[in-house]
Amino acid sequence: MIDLSNLPARLDDLALAALRLDFPGHRIWRSVRYDGRLGDWVATLHDPAAGVDPTVIRTSAEALRAELRIERDRAARRPLPRRAFL
Repeated sequence: MIDLSNLPARLDDLALAALRLDFPGHRIWRSVRYDGRLGDWVATLHDPAAGVDPTVIRTSAEALRAELRIERDRAARRPLPRRAFL
């Protein structure tokens, strides 16, 4: 008999790993709720070329992935900052 009791946690671990691979410009993690259980999905910007908003919070891995794609597109359209010295 196969034990499927921890299957949701394993699927979340896989989703977290995939997000981290696909969006290396963000630190991606799960928040911890007041009761100690895992909560929202959070991405903190570490590379300005990867996004605009410093922190993105969503209730699911799928929603975070969709928002990080939008962030990547926003960053790509943003003009590069001017340098005072060349």
